[in-house]
Amino acid sequence: MSGDDYRGLGWAHGALTVQRLGAMLAPVTFLLANGRQVSPMHVAPWANEPEAGALPGILRKLRGEWPCVPFGYSVPVEGWPENWASVMGPPGPDEEVHGHSSNHDWTWLDSRGGLSLALAYPETSPIEHVERTIRPDPSAPAIDVEFRVFVRRACRLPIGLHPVFRLPLETGAATLELGGFDEGRTYPHDVEPGAALFARNKTFFELTSVPARAGGTADASRLPLAADAEELLQIEGADGMVALANHEDGYRVRLFWQKEHFPSLLLWYSNRGRKAAPWNGRHVAIGIEPICSPFGLGPATALADNPIAQSGIATALEFSPERPFVTRYRIEASAL
Repeated sequence: MSGDDYRGLGWAHGALTVQRLGAMLAPVTFLLANGRQVSPMHVAPWANEPEAGALPGILRKLRGEWPCVPFGYSVPVEGWPENWASVMGPPGPDEEVHGHSSNHDWTWLDSRGGLSLALAYPETSPIEHVERTIRPDPSAPAIDVEFRVFVRRACRLPIGLHPVFRLPLETGAATLELGGFDEGRTYPHDVEPGAALFARNKTFFELTSVPARAGGTADASRLPLAADAEELLQIEGADGMVALANHEDGYRVRLFWQKEHFPSLLLWYSNRGRKAAPWNGRHVAIGIEPICSPFGLGPATALADNPIAQSGIATALEFSPERPFVTRYRIEASAL
C-alpha cells in the first residue's frame, strides 16, 4: 500500500474517501440536517485483514460504490434452464470479474472540487480507458458522480454501477423502497449453492411478494433477511431512483441514475450466505446496481439473444470511438 492509495474530501455536509483499487467510494459520512452523522456505504469486514492481500482485486478491499465495465462474469451452464443454457458463452481469454475497472489501481487526475481517476485498459480490449469524477454537493449531504468510457473501436458491452450499502444488524430494520417497476425476475439458478431463498427463474411484480424456493412468497424489501442467503433479483422498468431506509440509524439514502443507460436494476442480497473465505458467513450488505446486463452473466451471454434481451430489454450498450460514453448518477442522504 502506498501513501496515495486513498484520497479524501470533506465539505459542510460530510466526508468521503476514494481508493485507487477499483476507484471504490467508501467510507462516506453524511451530516444530516438534524445533526445526525450516518455512514451508508458498505465496507467488507475483511478489508483490513492481512489475508485479503491474496484475494482477486475486486474482493481485496471490497467497499462502497464503483463502475463495472464490462459488467458481470461467466458461469458454468450446468443445471441452467435450456433457454438460458443455449445462449450462455464461455469466459473470454482476458475476462475479469466485473471487468478490468473493478480489479486494478486507477490513476489520480487533477480535479477541481472533487476527486478524479482514470484507468487504461489492455491494448487487446476495445475499451481504451475509463474516467470517473466524484464531487460532493456543496449544498447538501449528497455526492454526484460522472463516469466516462472511451473506446478504441465500436463495440457492444454490458455495463453496470455497483453501489453496495451497509445494513443494520437487526433483521428487517431497513426497508428497500423501489417505487413502481414493470417486472422483477428471480435468478435462473443458484447464486451460491445451499444459500437460495427465491424460486428459480420466476417473475414477480411486488418486492414484498417474491416467489420463494420453499414455496409461497418472501418479502425481499425488509433487510437484513432472516435467512442466510446469497441471491440476485433483476428489476425491469424502475424509474431511475431507489431508496434504502435504515430505521435503526434514522436515515434514508437515495440512488439516482440515468435509466436510458441502465434499463435494469440488479439487487444483490449478500446475507451471510457465502461460508467460504473471505466471506465466512459474516457478509451482510445490499447491492443496488443499475445495469445493462442479464443478471451479470458476463459479456458472451449479454451479447447473445438471451431471454431478457428477447423481451425487449437491452443487455448490452453500444459504444463508439466518435464520442465518449458519459453517465451521471447521485447518492444522497436525509433524515427519516
